Amino acid sequence: MTAATHSTLFPQVPDSADAVLDGLDPEQREVATALHGPVCVLAGAGTGKTRAITHRIAYGVRAGVLHPSSVLAVTFTNRAAGEMRGRLRQLGAAGVQARTFHSAALRQLQYFWPKAIGGSMPRLVDRKIQLVADAAAACRIRLDRGELRDVTAEIEWSKVTQTVPADYAPAVAKSGREAPRDPAEIAQLYAAYEDVKRERSVIDFEDVLLLTVAVLQDRHDIAEQVRAQYQHFVVDEYQDVSPLQQRLLDLWLGERDNLCVVGDASQTIYSFTGATPDHLLDFRTRHPGATVVKLVRDYRSTPQVVHLANGLLAQARGRAADHRLELVSQRAPGPEPAYTEFTDEPAEAEGAARRIRELIDAGVPAAEIAILFRTNAQSETYEQALADAGVPYQLRGAERFFDRPEVRKAGVALRGAARFGGNDSLLDDVVDLPSQVRAVLSGEGWTPQPPAGSGAVRERWESLAALVNLAQDFAAAKSGATLADLVAELDERANAQHAPTVQGVTLASLHSAKGLEWDVVFLVGVAEGMMPITYAKTDEQIEEERRLLYVGVTRAREHLHVSWSLSRSPGGRPNRRPSRFLDGLRPGSTATKGRTAGGAAGGIERGIPGTRGSAPRRVQRTPARCRVCGRTLTDAGEMKLMRCDDCPSDMNEGLYERLREWRADQARSSGQPAFCVFTDRTLVAIAETAPDDEHELARIPGVGMRKLTRYGADVLAICAGQYAGGDTDQD
Repeated sequence: MTAATHSTLFPQVPDSADAVLDGLDPEQREVATALHGPVCVLAGAGTGKTRAITHRIAYGVRAGVLHPSSVLAVTFTNRAAGEMRGRLRQLGAAGVQARTFHSAALRQLQYFWPKAIGGSMPRLVDRKIQLVADAAAACRIRLDRGELRDVTAEIEWSKVTQTVPADYAPAVAKSGREAPRDPAEIAQLYAAYEDVKRERSVIDFEDVLLLTVAVLQDRHDIAEQVRAQYQHFVVDEYQDVSPLQQRLLDLWLGERDNLCVVGDASQTIYSFTGATPDHLLDFRTRHPGATVVKLVRDYRSTPQVVHLANGLLAQARGRAADHRLELVSQRAPGPEPAYTEFTDEPAEAEGAARRIRELIDAGVPAAEIAILFRTNAQSETYEQALADAGVPYQLRGAERFFDRPEVRKAGVALRGAARFGGNDSLLDDVVDLPSQVRAVLSGEGWTPQPPAGSGAVRERWESLAALVNLAQDFAAAKSGATLADLVAELDERANAQHAPTVQGVTLASLHSAKGLEWDVVFLVGVAEGMMPITYAKTDEQIEEERRLLYVGVTRAREHLHVSWSLSRSPGGRPNRRPSRFLDGLRPGSTATKGRTAGGAAGGIERGIPGTRGSAPRRVQRTPARCRVCGRTLTDAGEMKLMRCDDCPSDMNEGLYERLREWRADQARSSGQPAFCVFTDRTLVAIAETAPDDEHELARIPGVGMRKLTRYGADVLAICAGQYAGGDTDQD
């Protein structure tokens, strides 16, 4: 699950602005303290991007630089927005707006509709398919259910790319998109769909963005009112922004540049919906004065998982691949990924269920295990296999936790018990909070042991069990907490859509798994025809399939199981082969020809403040790594030595003593302390490195340009055994 739901703690609110920065690594801290001007955060999978941007907002609020109501944080799912609100609340920055693009636009549209357009706003429809079906009937075109979905997706793509019906056919040809039907016919259906909406006075979700853009473009007074409200913008998952969403963001910003965007081009997996990483990759061109921070320290996955993830992208092609980030695991080593071949799909599902049963029996929580597949159609086989093995599971993409009927009923019961508990016989013999919750929820269907089997009864029990577990965690973290306190916590979580963990193995498509993580991940069906999917034909489509597998791999914290089957059904022809993406990565396979250059390292690049037209000056800081063991260094002293303190030193003792004598002479002649010339650690680093030229000397931490100019010739002469002594010129 996500880091927020994975944690069972209820952390205390930091007591100061500086305390908000505690625990951040150098790059995350740079993000958190860069509160002005355009900022672009290129964040690899598992590198703590949500932590960095929520701490940035919280630090700005707690330091008095940002007013909570002036900040708008935008992301792409209600779950992500809810998680962000929950984290900000825990950091003492409640009141910040964290919403999806559609949610933020809908609020503005509803508020300004009477002033901008007049009358009542049209009804918003949740689903387009029935309207598309009615449009097809009006055009006398027969569509089956699959074709209805395909045409609906084409209409959505057209609207987010700001393509009108008359321009659909040429737009499809220009983009290289493969239309599911004749483009002229889809254009006809698209136009008829718009007519049906107008006749019924309804709008769809894309209309919310289009209409908000139109209002802000046409009514400068309303645009200025919105800009007066929101002064600072943060956009998460910026690689998924569509042209329409970018247009809305530009209108929100106006001429200002208080914008922070976060994304990773290697996780662009929604281009079929109109999303494009171009806005992320072109950010520095549009904002030459931007600060760019690269997060590559992976805190999620073991080095073995990270190695596979980096290997997948090492053979990638295209523009996104040119900007890939080379992840560096910060975790202890773990097991190597497991690769398993099965005769058929049912055998593959049974193998996964059997292994999961073993893991659960060994103590791994079911909620920390996931099965990820390419298409939703693969789910049924795994549902059956898990049910046969007696393993609880949940389907990712089902209705939101706090919207479930049993959760709403449980909330009513807990609220009533909190208000009138003194008159409730169920609570007569219980004192502590967890016991009170168990007593109340027993009346709603919770039992100490889960019901047998699967299905709706088991799902309801899992929901109630999640509330019981939450109560236990809450009581452990908040000494003396009452039932009323828990109800207030549930209300805040419901408003933020910050759901507790449900105990069950997660079944999810790779697309819906984006943004989540588990201790154990089973990547199933990783065979040609499924990964990449059969209909991925162009180079761009193949590369998106590679990125999709990369997203799947990087969901795993420790254990990763990759499997495929040779045939679809028992007795079928074994004509399948493992995915080409695994070539050279799984044991016994040969690498395909591809990229060999390394990815971008982490660090910070600063633009020239106030510059808009010229290219920026780049100053890059890459993660320091021990030159002995290769571990990433974070301690300032170790970074100067370029090795861990406990790693063996190869220092030239004679050279070190000559450097110390020279430093003493310099200190006496200049009348300053010896450490002002070079610190002891810098001298040790020089003696260990014994640089041959200015370039090598300049790379040693503590040797800046000023000291290189002033002392470089002497130091290099000493290292070469040629220094004869004498004063240096003083400036």
